[in-house]
Amino acid sequence: MTFLESLPRPFFALAPMDDVTDTVFRQVMANYAKPDLFFTEFVNVDGLQSPGRPHLLPKLKVSDKEKPVIAQLWGLKPENFYKTTKELAGMGFDGVDLNMGCPVRTVVKNGACAALINNRELASEIIEATRKGAGDSLPVSVKTRVGFTTVDMSWIEFLLSKKLDMLSIHGRTAKQMSKVQADWELIGRAAGLRDSLSPTTLIVGNGDVLNRQQGAELANKHGLDGIMVGRGVFHDPLVFDPESPWQQWDKGQKLCLFVKHIELFTKTYRNAERKFEPLRKFCKTYINGFDGAAELRAEFMETKSPEQALKLLKEQLA
Repeated sequence: MTFLESLPRPFFALAPMDDVTDTVFRQVMANYAKPDLFFTEFVNVDGLQSPGRPHLLPKLKVSDKEKPVIAQLWGLKPENFYKTTKELAGMGFDGVDLNMGCPVRTVVKNGACAALINNRELASEIIEATRKGAGDSLPVSVKTRVGFTTVDMSWIEFLLSKKLDMLSIHGRTAKQMSKVQADWELIGRAAGLRDSLSPTTLIVGNGDVLNRQQGAELANKHGLDGIMVGRGVFHDPLVFDPESPWQQWDKGQKLCLFVKHIELFTKTYRNAERKFEPLRKFCKTYINGFDGAAELRAEFMETKSPEQALKLLKEQLA
């Protein structure tokens, strides 16, 4: 029995997003509106098992308040998935997730992530190597899409044949990126396939969920165990609160939370282990919904360091 079985139904998870779901943002969410399950940002196993390892280890920082948390891995070499997974339990992680859905062109061109939909032999080797590394200590899951250029449910059947602990499905093909609405009927079909092919595999749906009520309705309609929220956190960082007050928060409340986010960033990465630029991804989240927000966002985008950003925001709060 893994911890996954103890989660509520449906459970709500923070989706893995590169340069977004680091330990800092996860701690912010844990303090204000904690999901049932966290995922890390993407971490490359081939880089971790190379001289470049020190540059990637900050992606695996984790605190107790973020539990349970699953590390999401990507790469090409099965032996590096094995080595990395062997390490994860000792680093405080509760599970390992394999990225077989990211559609970013440079990644796919190299044969990783969503490209594995068309390379099932390698996908199988990666799953088996990861499972071997996990042993009995960590559940193994996959996050993917419903096809590469077209919908291909044989890919979902293939993954279900691997008897994964969990399968998270984004309701678009890789080619569609995020340019069309997610197809939840296809995610529901995957849940139906699960019932006959691998009854113990948990099915999680992902795509365009903007609030907890919407997610619960989709889970109940399509027979899903969980809901994963990705870009919805940019609309509402308190999205996992059943009665999120975010839309009622005023300028001062939003900017105070942004200040806390940046201060935690500087405390966590004291040696400039992470660049400042990814914090700009949160600019429109926190600096939004009040008079003068557009002008303040423009000023924020000109800042070059956490110190400059904090000075600007604190002047607004004075």
